[in-house]
Amino acid sequence: MSPTLRAAIDTAAGGPLRAVIYCRISRDREGAGLGVERQREDCEQLAAQLGLRVIEVYADNDLSAYSGKPRPGYQQLLEDLRSGRADVVLSWHTDRLHRSPAELEEYIDVCEPRRVDTRTVKAGHLDLTTATGRMIARQLGVQARYEVERMVERQRRKRDEMAKKGKHFGGRRPFGWEADGMTPIEFEFECIKEAARAVLAGASLRSIAAGWNAQGIKTSTGGEWQGPELGGMLRRPRNAGIFVHRGQEVGEAQWPAALDEATWRSVVAVLADPSRATSPGNERKYLGSGLYLCGVCADGTTMRSGTSNSRNPGEDERRHWTVYRCRTSKHLSRRQDLLDDHVQLAVLDRLSQPDAAEWLAQQEDAVDVRGAQTEARQARETLDELAADRGAGLMDRRSYQVASEAARLRLERAQDVLSRAVKVNPAAGLVGADDIEAEWNRPSFGLSRQRAVIAHLMTVTVLPAGRGRAPGGGYWNPDAVRIDWK
Repeated sequence: MSPTLRAAIDTAAGGPLRAVIYCRISRDREGAGLGVERQREDCEQLAAQLGLRVIEVYADNDLSAYSGKPRPGYQQLLEDLRSGRADVVLSWHTDRLHRSPAELEEYIDVCEPRRVDTRTVKAGHLDLTTATGRMIARQLGVQARYEVERMVERQRRKRDEMAKKGKHFGGRRPFGWEADGMTPIEFEFECIKEAARAVLAGASLRSIAAGWNAQGIKTSTGGEWQGPELGGMLRRPRNAGIFVHRGQEVGEAQWPAALDEATWRSVVAVLADPSRATSPGNERKYLGSGLYLCGVCADGTTMRSGTSNSRNPGEDERRHWTVYRCRTSKHLSRRQDLLDDHVQLAVLDRLSQPDAAEWLAQQEDAVDVRGAQTEARQARETLDELAADRGAGLMDRRSYQVASEAARLRLERAQDVLSRAVKVNPAAGLVGADDIEAEWNRPSFGLSRQRAVIAHLMTVTVLPAGRGRAPGGGYWNPDAVRIDWK
């Protein structure tokens, strides 16, 4: 009995057969789900021709059946078929449903005992209740698998050839470059450079991302920046013009670099530092938390922020102050706002002195960047030559392993030197500014960078202060704060 006749009989008996539609597209290049929508429209037309009642549409957009990744829409389809919810499955082609023999066999096991029909727009009808129908389904599955594997082989060969030439593979537009991946966008290049300088100067990813969002700087897909996403962008080897293939740095790319290699590797090293790891709940909110030292403890104990519920002599109402307290004891506390103002004034005063630039320059360490880059290049060339000799049969496996290991160690040492080559003094941007205080308080400078300046330039030790009013009549005693310049 043909499906059309069966549908007509069922309609006369009490209603049309229940049909579900499954749509899938592996790569949504347009980003709007249009491929899935076109499949749905064709399947709905087929349902109308067969007199079927569509009760559900399942879709997996931008998901491959070949990759083996979970497909939520497809899994829900199987669950509903197991529960007896539908009589017919409609799809654009059998390869939209599955591209692996294992998935096909599972689908057959679900459909056969429940006598579920499968109808497709392009491949016709699959009657999985018969041996012939199951054979045809398996043959179509084998053919689909073969076509995918051939496509994968062609893509790999093409990528290998492009890797040798340092060309862009394609895909989503990388931030900093046009869609071709080769043409730089100057404004975005400057953004990458500024973000790299800020990270090296101690700024947090969240503060940089917030600054970009405030300026209307969007991601390459038009969205707003988040700290982790910004960090991922800054870690890309492409920023330094380094080509990566199959997870390995393979050489110099053809596209222009946004950063020199030493700067990029230094940024990656800073971002990989475990001490930078913070969550939204434990990010520092005050200038001196974890920086200021307790002058009573002799072991370098730092101070943390807290709240003081106190009343000064002569006042009737209690006031709540934010204070810094010793992290391990209650023997020392100091008002947060007064202490932070004192420290900030000291920083701005020191950086306003005529010798500030010379003083900061003396703190820099010289690194042989050119020598490290030459060493890294020679190590890569050695690895390429060894791989070619091994491929040509000129070296045995043991000799290749020994020689390549030595070259890899040379490369790792050179890269380690480069990762420590660029150290941006967090205070460098303040020296020479027309208005140091305005630059210090600029929102884009950020609390994280202010903290980095303090940590780099000074050690702040909070000393015990006597009870009662300090000399001059106030309750703030600047002599109870010791600042040691580094």
